[in-house]
Amino acid sequence: MNNESKNPSEPLKIELKNVKRHFGKKKVLDGVDLTVKDGESVVIIGGSGTGKSVTLKCILGLLTPQEGNIFFDGQSIVGIKKSERDRVNNKIGMLFQYAALFDSLNIWQNVAFGLIYGQGMAKHEAYDIAIERLADVGLGEDVAPLMPDEVSGGMKKRIALARAIATKPEVIFFDEPTTGLDPITGDVINELIRDCVKNIGATALSITHDMSSVRKIADRVAMLYQGKIIWCDTVEAMDKTDNPYVRQFITGSAEGPIKTNPRQ
Repeated sequence: MNNESKNPSEPLKIELKNVKRHFGKKKVLDGVDLTVKDGESVVIIGGSGTGKSVTLKCILGLLTPQEGNIFFDGQSIVGIKKSERDRVNNKIGMLFQYAALFDSLNIWQNVAFGLIYGQGMAKHEAYDIAIERLADVGLGEDVAPLMPDEVSGGMKKRIALARAIATKPEVIFFDEPTTGLDPITGDVINELIRDCVKNIGATALSITHDMSSVRKIADRVAMLYQGKIIWCDTVEAMDKTDNPYVRQFITGSAEGPIKTNPRQ
């Protein structure tokens, strides 16, 4: 079952149509179809190496599909000029898997990076906004002058989230947002993601293995397997589905149609 929304009354922020991307003879994306409605939070699940990160990179223009098309606000963004790509990407925020803070910049400079270098904002104005965004993720002004190596992994995730929302993007991508965190800290991050996305009215597209994240932040869940979206529906439907691929993945069972290659 694949309940992709085709209701014309619901505007689409992102749409992928038959997107294919291969590397040599290896087909990573083999006809991906996916829609993300304006203001919606969609999470892509799937095993390692199934193409989740490649999907994000194709939307961001870091990779170009060999076939298919990708639409942002109804406009094709495959093969567009750099100036147009920059215009689109300026509407996007990103929380990277391992936070990816700049080691040479202190905390407030990391948060304000897009404001200063993307929007040309004066540093004193960017500082004030950075402090506001840090407050949004539960951090005080006292952390602003610290360097990334002076804060914990959980704090780095909060700072990375503050950076992702600092420019008030229309879309935010989350790449494995709770990787490397203990369950309690991970749940705090999930709560912050949900609240911050809602507060700025952003559309969210996430990839994760963490089913607690899925249940916390997703409006809809899409499963990527063998280069295609094989199932897409709500979290409630996910927990009730009889799709054997989805059931095996969300329960973490070794038994089922998804086969892994054991180490020799």
